[in-house]
Amino acid sequence: MLALKFANTAYFTLGYLEQMRDSVARVFPFWTPDIPLSYCVKAMYSFGLMETNLYSQAEKLAKEALSVMPSDAWSVHTLAHIYEMRGEVKNGLEFMRGTEDQWKTSDMLACHNYWHWALYFIEKGEYEAALTIYDDHVLPSLQNSGTMLDMVDNCSMLYRLQMEGVPVGQRWQKVLPITRKHSRDHTLIFNDAHILMSSLGGGDSKTTEELLTTLKEASEDPGENCQHLLARDVGLPLCQALVETENGNPDRALELLLPIRYRIVEIGGSNAQRDVFNQLLIHAALNCTSSANKNLARSLLMERDALKPNSPLTGRLIGKAKAIHLML
Repeated sequence: MLALKFANTAYFTLGYLEQMRDSVARVFPFWTPDIPLSYCVKAMYSFGLMETNLYSQAEKLAKEALSVMPSDAWSVHTLAHIYEMRGEVKNGLEFMRGTEDQWKTSDMLACHNYWHWALYFIEKGEYEAALTIYDDHVLPSLQNSGTMLDMVDNCSMLYRLQMEGVPVGQRWQKVLPITRKHSRDHTLIFNDAHILMSSLGGGDSKTTEELLTTLKEASEDPGENCQHLLARDVGLPLCQALVETENGNPDRALELLLPIRYRIVEIGGSNAQRDVFNQLLIHAALNCTSSANKNLARSLLMERDALKPNSPLTGRLIGKAKAIHLML
């Protein structure tokens, strides 16, 4: 079980989604219901199926795992993803409310499941409800644990709210003392990008410069470190795009993001987590001064609407595009 979990997590971290799924598929038939922890294997497999867009199969297995172990936070997590990716906000909210007592004490995933819950409210445009979850659960979890997953959840949530035009007050200042300690880690590009969100959001130019400088240095002498190799072609452009966005240069941010948009999966994380970068690209296109770049926003929004047709967030972005005469 431990070896399977390590392999599964490594594939996820590297953005190898099919390999993550198949690492469980090849042993799944041997984990019969009479074997202890077989529900965990079912939960792992359901997540891999979900990340490769096999939502119906994933939903069936996650629910089967929960029927055996209702407190399995990983299966709850998979279902939270499924409702998110399908744009089933009402179902997602009802599910999280109805199961909270079963997963709220999970050491690793409680904060992350609350993050998913808050995403539904951001999707609906109910920002105060999202901020309430943030203040009551997401931030306190980070302050208690200091774990990287909790850091990522905090940074991602605040950044998404800011893109929606929501004032977040002094919340970045409470996150920064924890994230800035990791500005030189460069363990994962995914983490670097989120740490950078916090330094930019909190106006900490010293940490921003330190992160970018040391990441560039790591990319110039990567050795066999796959993340440092990835930094040159994907990590640095992604991080620089965040900086350009903060500095009010959407055209430059778009120029940096567009060539790497289909490579961002390589930094790891889930489809839902990496959606923050899809939103970043769309906002950059919408805010561009170049008419050619502005027109790209229409194409990006049509792509997004085709994948997730019930999304209120996409609807708001389309409304913004219409306001600047990009869509009929």
